Amino acid sequence: MARSRSDSVLTRRFDAGGAGDLGRRPEELIVEEPLAIRLDDVQVGSTMRTPGHDFELAAGFLHTEGALAGAAITGIRYCGTGPAMESEFNVVSVDTGGHAPAPTPRLGSTTSSCGICGSEAIAELTERLHVLGPYEPWDLGFLASLPDRLRVNQPLFDVTGGVHGAAAVTRAGELVVVREDIGRHNAVDKVVGRLLLDQRLPATELALVVSGRGSFEMVQKAWAAGFTAVVAVSAPSALAVATARRAGLTLAAFVRNGTANLYSPDHLV
Repeated sequence: MARSRSDSVLTRRFDAGGAGDLGRRPEELIVEEPLAIRLDDVQVGSTMRTPGHDFELAAGFLHTEGALAGAAITGIRYCGTGPAMESEFNVVSVDTGGHAPAPTPRLGSTTSSCGICGSEAIAELTERLHVLGPYEPWDLGFLASLPDRLRVNQPLFDVTGGVHGAAAVTRAGELVVVREDIGRHNAVDKVVGRLLLDQRLPATELALVVSGRGSFEMVQKAWAAGFTAVVAVSAPSALAVATARRAGLTLAAFVRNGTANLYSPDHLV
């Protein structure tokens, strides 16, 4: 079902430079709604997200959280304990036929700006992952070009200016999947979920490009999906750099206007 991803509201514009009140005008704002995610009829988490590609978001979330543990998804549907209309299409149930480990709630609700929290949760998310195997080194000049390729494929950002973008990109520069969402982590989960449902994981020959910071969560999700490179427009965190080096993953950040800082590996090949 198609859902509106932006709403038009009237706003009053003001110019403090001298023109004063410029009057009212319509403005498109990004929609933000809660999504509850259920695994084999047990709610395991919820997030504030932009409606759209909700099945991908649920699948990607469960994969990057390790909740599936390799179990195949046998079905995804809108509903919780009743008709989808009753939950306003804000509940997604993912089924594995009971083959996934017995699910437990994650840590409660997450906001659109923050995914995980707590050192215990961080340890759980990385201890199950293995160091990436050998892969062809990524060309830094190529990685530096990726944010511009992502930016021209963000129609929702063009309308609202209020969303993050994420994309999976081949070594030839093809954008395999591009997704937008008010939450950085949701945009990445939507990309991972699409690749999972298309049976394209692990994504060892793909780079993940994100429009915001290179946070720990971006690196952890990329690692869980098997990406061998992460490209971020803004700054990385110290934990993200340490995690990328531990994973053996290439991390480039502050990637703007054709320039980039390489954090992992800490040398050019």
